[in-house]
Amino acid sequence: MDDNARERLEDHSESWDTMKTWIRGDSGAEEGFRFSEVLSALSIVLDLVEGQPEGHAVRSCLIGMRVASRLGLDADARSALFYALLLKDAGCSSNASRMSALFEADDMEIKRKVKTVDWTSLPSVALYTARVASPDGSLLDKAGRVYEFAVSGRKRSRELIQIRCERGAEITRLIGFPEETARAIRSLDEHWDGKGHPDGLRGEEIPLLARICGLAQTVEVFFNAHGPGGAEEVAAVRSGRWFDPALVEILLAEAGEGGLWEDLSGDDPGREVARLEPVDRTLEATPERVDLVARAFGEIIDAKSPYTYHHSAGVARVVVAMGERAGFGPDASRDMMRAGLLHDIGKLGISNRILDKPGGLTDAEYTKIKQHPRMTYDILSRVGPFRPIAETAANHHEKLDGSGYHRGIRAEGLDLPSRMLAVADIYDALSADRPYHKALPQEKVIDILRGEAGTKLDPECVALLEDLAAADAL
Repeated sequence: MDDNARERLEDHSESWDTMKTWIRGDSGAEEGFRFSEVLSALSIVLDLVEGQPEGHAVRSCLIGMRVASRLGLDADARSALFYALLLKDAGCSSNASRMSALFEADDMEIKRKVKTVDWTSLPSVALYTARVASPDGSLLDKAGRVYEFAVSGRKRSRELIQIRCERGAEITRLIGFPEETARAIRSLDEHWDGKGHPDGLRGEEIPLLARICGLAQTVEVFFNAHGPGGAEEVAAVRSGRWFDPALVEILLAEAGEGGLWEDLSGDDPGREVARLEPVDRTLEATPERVDLVARAFGEIIDAKSPYTYHHSAGVARVVVAMGERAGFGPDASRDMMRAGLLHDIGKLGISNRILDKPGGLTDAEYTKIKQHPRMTYDILSRVGPFRPIAETAANHHEKLDGSGYHRGIRAEGLDLPSRMLAVADIYDALSADRPYHKALPQEKVIDILRGEAGTKLDPECVALLEDLAAADAL
């Protein structure tokens, strides 16, 4: 991990030490939800960032767990693998900005197309680069990108995969999963023949759980794109190069005898996945675990763009301080913390070509940006413990006069938490560097907020923030 990445993680850890004082000591499960249900539901946003159809991670989990069962892994190993498969793409947002800049293209489209490419083959990589690089540029721009990648492609690939895999491993450690889970994600893209990344591990040097994850994710991509025949063909063709030959044999046996493809094609593969979680290793979605997930996904959100790597934690810190000053109790403070951490989760579905654009946005680009609160609501409302905060989180760009987005709600439709979150979001955004402005001093930010108090922003919420600023409590 580079020094900048390590520094960012340390900064986040310090922020979380402060946030932990907001968490109650309650350890009961939230409304009886299993932890795997929370992560399965959230995995759809990781699918989105990776350019994959909804359910990619869940179907990969089904494939990997069926291989593990046939292999006879013990309950501890299957539990570690289960969560590695669901969270295998937890680091996916961390290289999105670099990929978008490198190819001058939509990061999600780049990632979608690379999944079916043998990136250890120079001709395949050259053809892929020619297809995806600079889609809106001239032939000269495209040729320049192809040449650049031909010269330094392997080094760039290793760097991008290293960023992604290291970050994913850190996220799983943050949530509290065992080191076996983190190592499986860290070595997800290693290949049996030693030509994978990030470390060039070979054969049994690669952790077994990582070998299963790598096989499962590729097979799922080809199953989704080309059906059972395509999935079996890619496993067989890459056996001994990308994949452990013994695991390929087990996969093909499971496909032939265990009805794997039928279960993948069913209406609800997630139900089958839940059945495969080791019964005596099932985790409850306690408030503490759900808080850790909120923090982890806040970091995933902020890693999408270099301009937002502290934003979610910053908004959470400010809005909780506002709530406490207004007399909120522990439950309401916890909800505000989660809403602050997750309010921008919809931005994971926005291209970095838009998020990182240094100049003004076109009308079409701005229309896309304005959809991210809707995506926030759609994602959070599917996750049991986050349903109570979905609407608050999605209202962070709404204004009292109805001029906000995505629904244009007026004052009578906005509760106090939504109003607080809108003020906290603007405060933190104006206080940090963005592509379209430099960070403003606190006095200037307060002046801007005062100017919108009573028309667009709740004046009492602005006053709360002013009081906190005056007390040096932000």
